[in-house]
Amino acid sequence: MSSDLSIRRAGASRICATIALAGGVGHSARAAERPAEGRPYAVECDYRASWGHDDEFIWLCRKNHLPVLKKLMEEGRILKLSAVQPRYHAAEEGRWDYRVTIIFKDAVVAHDTAFDEGVRKELFPDQEAFKKDEPRRFEILQAHWDVPVEDVALEE
Repeated sequence: MSSDLSIRRAGASRICATIALAGGVGHSARAAERPAEGRPYAVECDYRASWGHDDEFIWLCRKNHLPVLKKLMEEGRILKLSAVQPRYHAAEEGRWDYRVTIIFKDAVVAHDTAFDEGVRKELFPDQEAFKKDEPRRFEILQAHWDVPVEDVALEE
């Protein structure tokens, strides 16, 4: 269980390095492309909390994760940060409680997690309390997924 928690914790702190792409021939040619350094890189992070725990989840995000993301914005590593929640309920298999969109400076910055550890130590000098609180955010999650997204030109 602790290795599962470690995997989820790493994924929630940053985007997953592995991206699964499915589709036809048009997608397979793009699947081999790597995101360009120096070009903004957007990721949508979806979170589904156990029923009745969505308020606790967002409270813990605001307490422990948002300060880190704000610091990354101050450093210019994140260009834009936004969050939404659905207005109405969806079917359970497609349900999510919060969607956080992060636009990183580029793909290199998005995958560089070394910087985050120093930021967490700087922002949370009481590491004992931080390490006690932070696992709870993942315990109450039923699902979490990160999807790198890119704009699609609708006009030719």
